[in-house]
Amino acid sequence: MNELAILDAIQLIHTPWLDALVAAYTSTSDVGQIWILLGIVLAIIPKTRKLGAAVLVAVLIGAIVTSGILKPLIIRPRPCDVNPLVPMIVDRPHGSSFPSGHATAAFAAFGALLFSKGPKPLVIVVGIGALLMALTRLYCYVHYPTDVLAGTVVGLLAGFAAAKIVEQIHRFLIDIPTKSQLRH
Repeated sequence: MNELAILDAIQLIHTPWLDALVAAYTSTSDVGQIWILLGIVLAIIPKTRKLGAAVLVAVLIGAIVTSGILKPLIIRPRPCDVNPLVPMIVDRPHGSSFPSGHATAAFAAFGALLFSKGPKPLVIVVGIGALLMALTRLYCYVHYPTDVLAGTVVGLLAGFAAAKIVEQIHRFLIDIPTKSQLRH
């Protein structure tokens, strides 16, 4: 089955209430804002500061790889450009289709929490949110399944890298002696 056929099959489940719900949810990550907000909130709370830092670093890494490197390199047309007869429920996104930036950001946040061993309930909720975000991109006819799959992989790798980077920085900062320690 080709990717347009999969997207066309998804179009069969459209309803006005689902369209409104999907359009509203997908718009919360047009620039990764829901995942950035999650990172900021976690970073403000002392107990989850490292998790917040990992989420923010992961979203940044994902954005650089996806929007800064892969999209300009691959320049894949979006399904809504290939088949313009499908009614759009969101504005046509700018830029190329591969990989999905929404899926990248969502799975970067999830991956950062997962690989940083965040609280299991939070990891599960963010994981479900990431999966739903990725699916909205297919429902909205703005990405192919392989765009979403690639965004998922890039996001998870960004999350893994961010978890390791933040952990290394944390270890380094803990090992820096304070002024009072230097005097003794």
